[in-house]
Amino acid sequence: MKYFQEKAETMPLEELKKLQDEKLVKQVKHVYENVACYREKMDAAGVKPEDIHGTADLHKLPFLTKDDLRDNYPWGMLAVSKADCVRIQSTSGTTGRRVVAFYTQKDVDMWEECCARALVAAGATNEDVCQVAYGYGLFTGGPGLNGGSHKLGCLTLPMSSGNTDRQIQFMQDLGATVLCCTPSYAAYLGESMLERGIGPDDNPLKMGIFGAEPWTEEMRQGIEKILGIKAYDIYGLTEISGPGVAFECAEQKGMHVNEDHFIAEIINPDTGEVLPDGSTGELVFTSLDKEAFPLLRYRTRDICILSRKKCSCGRTFIRMTKPMGRSDDMLIIRGVNVFPSQIETVLLKEGYAPNYQIVVDRVNNSDTFDILVEMNEEMFADTVSGMTKKEKELAGAMKSMLGINPAIHLVAPHSIQRSEGKAVRVVDKRKLLSDSQWKG
Repeated sequence: MKYFQEKAETMPLEELKKLQDEKLVKQVKHVYENVACYREKMDAAGVKPEDIHGTADLHKLPFLTKDDLRDNYPWGMLAVSKADCVRIQSTSGTTGRRVVAFYTQKDVDMWEECCARALVAAGATNEDVCQVAYGYGLFTGGPGLNGGSHKLGCLTLPMSSGNTDRQIQFMQDLGATVLCCTPSYAAYLGESMLERGIGPDDNPLKMGIFGAEPWTEEMRQGIEKILGIKAYDIYGLTEISGPGVAFECAEQKGMHVNEDHFIAEIINPDTGEVLPDGSTGELVFTSLDKEAFPLLRYRTRDICILSRKKCSCGRTFIRMTKPMGRSDDMLIIRGVNVFPSQIETVLLKEGYAPNYQIVVDRVNNSDTFDILVEMNEEMFADTVSGMTKKEKELAGAMKSMLGINPAIHLVAPHSIQRSEGKAVRVVDKRKLLSDSQWKG
């Protein structure tokens, strides 16, 4: 099996563009009539549904941002009745307002089919055993790949994340051939298996589909070596559906965007100008088939490149590179979105001045997350045991806000380096990109 839905995945470009044109016209009308926020944006931009005749007019539509989604939490972006919805998924939340995405049954089916396409592109068939070690619940990773595995007909192991001993036991006992999880957890699983005397030739795995956090080609090669598999990238975001918006094929040179369901654009993040294929810029998505939560021209803030270069796999869908960075200040740490504004919120609430520095690194394929916080003069005079207690209390407050545990380090007043009077808030030491990736 080479394709899950061959006709769609290998559609000639002229036919694909015609399909996108037809779907876009219907979707714009649907959104305008049912989502007040977007109707107001279109009216302010002087654009009516009848002005959109196809993808050539896409640039006329206003952008949507995550702030728009937060401002309209929870029901403001819903384009169908609640009675028509069967599920929600949600982001981890930033400053207290999460993004809640709604799904009709048709939306769920489409999303799961996209994930099934990703599995087949990696070489999976209905004879495989698929171990899903992404988190379940509101996070889209587990539910998306779980559904895709079901669509394909794999025996699905819904393991969720963590409990490494159980992961290894089920992998060995049930003969898992496909592993779906974050790349850092895949690397950790490989290391844990080696510690138990299980080498790459001793496990049944053949392939892995990894996403939800940044990873390098070097990390890919390390995972492939330690697990004895082929490692494939997958891309998605809760606002658009979840994983499966784009996926790698056997060529492993960029992820195919499911263009029969999503239109991808690259824009200049400063001006909003649409850039030609091959340009580095911010990725923007328009959902063509989503019924409950359809987003038009949604700014992902991910920086990447789109390419129409012909692929040996036969798929005609455009390919995107791995995200090269962000056009905002968001960090992805251990698969979780972290904003400096969250940290400032906690510091102010706990009685600290917002003088801090986030230090992120990657050690043994796992992200480290340290926050340096300047004390005031009164705190600085405290005892060592008192400072340790304060660090633990602050770490607990950060965990409640962020969803992951940082290591807190209280440091002396004015000890965090300033540049032109402004503190350097983020130091990301992870080597996520090569020069060739930046140059495309």
